[in-house]
Amino acid sequence: MTADGKVLFGFGLETGAGEVDALLRHAVRADREGLDLVSVSDHPYFAERLDAYAALGVVLGRTTGIAGAVNVTNLPSRPAPMLARTVTALSALSGGRVVLGMGAGGLWQEIAKLGVEPLSPAAAVRALEEAITVVRALSGGGGPVTFDGEFYQVAGLVPAQVPTPPIWTGSLGPKSLAVTGRLADGWIPGHAADWRSSRFAQSRPLIDEAAAAVGRDPSEIATVYNLPGRITTSPLPATRDDSGRWIGGSPEQWADELTTAVLEHGAAGFTYFPVADRTPPDVALGRWAREIAPAVREAVRQARPPAGRAAGTDGPANA
Repeated sequence: MTADGKVLFGFGLETGAGEVDALLRHAVRADREGLDLVSVSDHPYFAERLDAYAALGVVLGRTTGIAGAVNVTNLPSRPAPMLARTVTALSALSGGRVVLGMGAGGLWQEIAKLGVEPLSPAAAVRALEEAITVVRALSGGGGPVTFDGEFYQVAGLVPAQVPTPPIWTGSLGPKSLAVTGRLADGWIPGHAADWRSSRFAQSRPLIDEAAAAVGRDPSEIATVYNLPGRITTSPLPATRDDSGRWIGGSPEQWADELTTAVLEHGAAGFTYFPVADRTPPDVALGRWAREIAPAVREAVRQARPPAGRAAGTDGPANA
C-alpha cells in the first residue's frame, strides 16, 4: 500500500523502441489521474526494447507525483553497486519516487550475449541476496562500506545520502522466495499469478516463514500483483478462464474482485497491463484510473474504519 494506507494502483508502460510517444503519454496521464506507480520491463539484450532505466529516468522527469519502477530489474546485467548508484540518483532527482524491482535473472541465453557469465539457478539466487544487501548498504548514508561477497565486492565505498527505495522482488522458487522474506519490502508474484492461484497459495507461506525466522513481521512484505486483462463496458459472463486465470470484465467486476483480493487475501496493490483486444490502451487506462481504482479504494475504506475508530461508531474511540 501507499504511505497513507491506500491500496496501490499502477500501470504497465510500453517499452518498445517504436512506442516512445505512447509510453510518455501514458506515464503523464497516469500521473495526472492519480495512480501511484508506473512500471517498465527490463530486457537490455533486445534491440527493439528501450533500456529500462533510461526510460524510467525520462518518465520521472516528465511526471511530478507518481512513482516509477523497473518490473523487474535484470540483475545479472546490472551489477549491484552500480544499480545502487542508479536508483539512489533517480530517487534524489525525483524526490523519492522510485521502487526497486529486482529479479535473479531469466533468459540466460540472451543475457549471455551481453558478455555476462551464466549462473546456475542456485547461484543466481545467492547473487540476488547479495545484491539486495549491497543496495541497502550503499544507500541511507553512513560510513564507508566494505563488502567481500561471492558475487560482489566493494572496498570503502561511501553510501549515497538517500534513503533506500522500497525493494520488491519477482521471486519464483523456494530459495528466492525465502530471500524475499528475509530482505525485501514487497513481492510481485511471477507469471501474473493472482490471489486465487495455486502459485500464490504455495509461495506466500514460504515468504512469511522466512520473514518470521529472522524476526520480521510478514505482514510488512507487500504483495503487489501484475494483472493483465480486459476492461469492458459491459459485464462478462465469466471473469476467469477454464484454468481459473483472471481475464477481466467490466469496471464493476474488476472492483468487486480487487476489493475481495485486498480484504480477504491481503493484496497491497495491483499494476494493470492492457491486453491486445479491441479496447485502446488509452481507454483502458482511463477506466482503470477513474473507475476501478477509486471504487476499490472507497470499498476498502468503508470496510476498514480509520485507526482509533471502532467499526460502526460515529464518535472517537474511547481512550
